[in-house]
Amino acid sequence: MSNKVVNFTIEKETKNSVRYKEVPAEGEAPIVGTLYMQKWFAGNSKNIQVTIEKKD
Repeated sequence: MSNKVVNFTIEKETKNSVRYKEVPAEGEAPIVGTLYMQKWFAGNSKNIQVTIEKKD
């Protein structure tokens, strides 16, 4: 198992959700790209951090 922490910054608000754009580390390609999160959970967060755990 390995973990990867991915950072996102707000890109756009839609009717019921917030669209976040991945901020890849220098020299790395994006892993997720775009992430949609429901407004009731996202609140006013301009930046979010997601931990991805691979279970192989």
